[in-house]
Amino acid sequence: MNFLFYRYNSICEPYMINSLQSLGHTIKTIDTEITWKNVPARKVVEIVSDILLQESFDGLISVNYYPVLSEICRIFKLRYLSWTVDSPVLELLSDTISNEYNRLFLFDYQQYQDLVMYNPNNIFYLPLATNTTHWDNIINSSKNNSKYQSDISFVGSLYTEKCPYDNIIAPSKHLSGYLDGIMAAQEKIYGYFFLDEVLPDSIIQEFIQCMPNYYIPPERARRDNAKIIALQYLGMKISSTERIKAMKLLGSQHHVDIYTASDTTGLPVHNHGCAKTLTEMPLIFHYSKINLNITCKSIRSGISQRIWDILGCGGFCLTNYQAEIPEHFIIGEDLDTYGSLDELLDKTNYYLSHEEIRTKIAQNGYQKVKQFHTYDIRISQMIELAFSV
Repeated sequence: MNFLFYRYNSICEPYMINSLQSLGHTIKTIDTEITWKNVPARKVVEIVSDILLQESFDGLISVNYYPVLSEICRIFKLRYLSWTVDSPVLELLSDTISNEYNRLFLFDYQQYQDLVMYNPNNIFYLPLATNTTHWDNIINSSKNNSKYQSDISFVGSLYTEKCPYDNIIAPSKHLSGYLDGIMAAQEKIYGYFFLDEVLPDSIIQEFIQCMPNYYIPPERARRDNAKIIALQYLGMKISSTERIKAMKLLGSQHHVDIYTASDTTGLPVHNHGCAKTLTEMPLIFHYSKINLNITCKSIRSGISQRIWDILGCGGFCLTNYQAEIPEHFIIGEDLDTYGSLDELLDKTNYYLSHEEIRTKIAQNGYQKVKQFHTYDIRISQMIELAFSV
């Protein structure tokens, strides 16, 4: 089949394109948004429509969801295959998700359950994947590995530089107390996200008044303020708090290497700045004794990309518990999880002193993703689902 692929420079795009091509499909890419961020919708319509008028395609593909692409495909009666890999993706509030030519793939099952009612035959659950072949090539060809060896490493943001909740202006004591309380409760609960269920209208309205540049969905969208506040604002704040606490706890007792653009001043960690995703990150994952994953709370049940890639690089992964992990992995055999910061510290101490067990788990995790969770497998599943209806 022949596909048009709209790109914005996601890490997943090259792997998806390679898998599509290896499966015998032909690909034409639109790369405008890689260099021109936030391309106006009118320009997107112009660029995509011109191509569709000149060539015939079986479908248009993108990473994450673009309402404008959905509308274009509706007009041209062309399947639109969108695989959401981030969270939150607020564009999914758009009424366009009901378009009959959509084929939407969501990696978070709880999100899938929320949205499938709006297009029952065309919204699917599809977990993320990893590219073991690419990671193997990087790891096997690397010569200077000592700089990436670590007892504990964390690759990712602490959200201190990009947490929208921190922009709140003059909240009342009641609002601050209520939000602090429910965020503290959610922080302690792994495997279930409930914040959107405990936001009464009075709290929602006061929050909106206190938040400058509050996200307002486009005109043709479901204005679900409870979910917007819970996912876009509170979830990220909790994630920031949790990650900072974890760095303080582990860094006070162990050598912790962190790769981030976030400000780590005052934290007992060694910040190496951002890691290059395609070349440095796999070496960090492979040569660290413990790779820490702390899933952003806006990912309510799903398995984040970091987990797939740690395992795909042959690394040992210690992650917070997520409800979908037992659906794909055996906890304690393919990776391990924690349900509190105390348990995180206990398991860190254990695995640092039990190398043979830690290495065996890393090997099991690698074999599991190599056999069942590569991009070739996922893309095959995506194409089969997209063209079965």
